[in-house]
Amino acid sequence: MASRLRRSAPRATGGRGDHSAAYARIALLLLLGGVLLPLVTAGLRGVLWLLAGVAGLALAAVGVWWALAHTGFVRIAGTALSAAAPFTVLALYATVGLLGPALLSAGLLVLAVLAARWALSPDPTASDQAVVAPRHPWVLVNRRSGGGKADRFRLVDRVRAAGGRVHVLGPGQDVAALARQAVADGADLLGVAGGDGTQALVADVAAHHDVPFAVIPAGTRNHFALDLGLDRDDPVVALEALTGGVELRVDLGYAADRVFVNNASFGTYASVVSDPAYRAAKARTVLQALPLLTGEEAPALRVTAAGQCLDGLQALLVSNNPYGRVVDVSRPGRRERLDTGLLGVVCVRVGSAGEAASLVVRPLSGGLVRLAADEVVVEGGTATMPVGIDGECVDLPCPVECRSAPGALRVRVPRRRPGRARSRGPTADWPRVARLALGRPFPVS
Repeated sequence: MASRLRRSAPRATGGRGDHSAAYARIALLLLLGGVLLPLVTAGLRGVLWLLAGVAGLALAAVGVWWALAHTGFVRIAGTALSAAAPFTVLALYATVGLLGPALLSAGLLVLAVLAARWALSPDPTASDQAVVAPRHPWVLVNRRSGGGKADRFRLVDRVRAAGGRVHVLGPGQDVAALARQAVADGADLLGVAGGDGTQALVADVAAHHDVPFAVIPAGTRNHFALDLGLDRDDPVVALEALTGGVELRVDLGYAADRVFVNNASFGTYASVVSDPAYRAAKARTVLQALPLLTGEEAPALRVTAAGQCLDGLQALLVSNNPYGRVVDVSRPGRRERLDTGLLGVVCVRVGSAGEAASLVVRPLSGGLVRLAADEVVVEGGTATMPVGIDGECVDLPCPVECRSAPGALRVRVPRRRPGRARSRGPTADWPRVARLALGRPFPVS
């Protein structure tokens, strides 16, 4: 099935169609102009003044780092350096009559970066398209999820009023089997009003049959709904997917044969997720689990990803697309995009209880390694390993191979999603911009 998902999933390859190449060429011309302008204006001296400008920017960056990473005198010195370095360079340029060309060159470089990012921006119509309403939508409702959230919002009645067929999940029922039977009975949309674990199981069936999927956030956390921009406090809004809305393609993650829409956790992370108290008191449960990071029973994991092999890890989080900032178990953060075709990897490696405690208080304090890869292999030196799959703990055979299925899932969402993450946009990947400007295809990994 994984190969099928990889073949069927469309992947963005250039941005805004024919306009992308034009923006890429403009970006390269602006870049060339910004570099050549000092040379044309000042001749060979321009090289020296260009190096002086680069040195000033480097000193300013060092000052900013000191100001952010230190306290006391070092912070004061960093603040002063970050302000003094660029002003000193501008004063030197003014003295030799190069202030105008320098400012013009800087402006051209800024415009070059903006044009490059615009060239690499995905076409919004390719990932967010209006659709017609499904004829036979089917929605699985878990009344126990979210403390009875489905009943509080009368979701069963509202789904039926929107033309959907409802199945209320009973104790011990096989969620995936119910979804497969719904497709066999003619359902042209599968929806779930429940938590992330139930969402993932039905999403896997929807992806396998290439049927649209609707997320109705009726669970406790609903991180998948959060990153889709849905209003978790009002699941009724998500019912627009049954009558229209828009459709987008997102990735799915797999740990062995188990699907996840958010993340798979290993080692101490998995121990925390499996604790019954975790759902009610996340931060306190994490603190109570800290001895597991450094005690005699601390796990020792090995991960292979992105051409790197890391040993001696106590905890590991593999996410369906990278999180936008350093994360920990109690505050998983957000993902700006769900369609990068990559897994996010957060590794924890600490040597003492103090370092372990600092991860909860200050996630940036050290001990964390972040990676991004389309495939991740996790080993634990045992025949099986406990893994937290979207908050549910399962045992998987070692080694556990995690992979991304790019664009595998068609998701129907409301047209207006107030919680939609604001993307910072792509970085100026100049080799990619050059290939785009020359009309050469991008390599697909």
